[in-house]
Amino acid sequence: MPDLLAAGGWGLLAGSALLLGAVAGFLIRIPGRVVAGVMAFGSGVLISAVSFELIAEAHERGGFLPTALGALGGALVYTVANVGLARRGARHRKRSGDQQPSEAEQAGSGTAIALGALLDGIPESMVIGTSLLGGGSVSVVTVAAVFISNVPEGLSSAAGMKRAGRSPRYVFALWSGIAVLSGMAALLGYGVLGEASGATLAVITAIAGGAILAMIADTMIPEAFEDAQLWTGLITVAGFLTAFGLSHLG
Repeated sequence: MPDLLAAGGWGLLAGSALLLGAVAGFLIRIPGRVVAGVMAFGSGVLISAVSFELIAEAHERGGFLPTALGALGGALVYTVANVGLARRGARHRKRSGDQQPSEAEQAGSGTAIALGALLDGIPESMVIGTSLLGGGSVSVVTVAAVFISNVPEGLSSAAGMKRAGRSPRYVFALWSGIAVLSGMAALLGYGVLGEASGATLAVITAIAGGAILAMIADTMIPEAFEDAQLWTGLITVAGFLTAFGLSHLG
């Protein structure tokens, strides 16, 4: 039970960064280049976590084939779901400019954006929960990577929601709800997979890694490139090396 609650708490902590970013993005006028730069940095952080904390761990537990199939499966499921939500108005949910449609422009887009935000956050949170399995401690790097990347996600998306005319109540209720659900997803990841075999955990971890990597390419990098452009690569590498350095501390 203590580990179960700890999993939920770590997931909630990482998810709360979405709300922090949303508050900043909605209440403070932040230059587009700053948003893009922070998004690029967060992308690099997540790419590092996927590489060294998820895919590498999955390979160690289950070998190449389960890891590859899991990653491809996660990317496929995410992409199919993302395509469906994009057609309903959630394509630009992480964009801070005028790309997000208002409810008047596309009915149901608010719900689609909310579901899209949930789709983006669930794989990250479940990985936090599974990192506690086997009596180990939580992966600090994974939590840090998710937290750091969630800030620009919430910031950019909330700025775009404000431009689309969505109310503060909608924006803050959405990100508060996603933060709570992130904690529940981490708790679920620990509770449901507690008795899973090493091969099963390898596949689940790889699925999450594939989904996260697809999410980075589909939703984070486009926003990063919008204003940072030629600086995007350099900033992304800085984020990657930051997370890589954290994983090798001690």
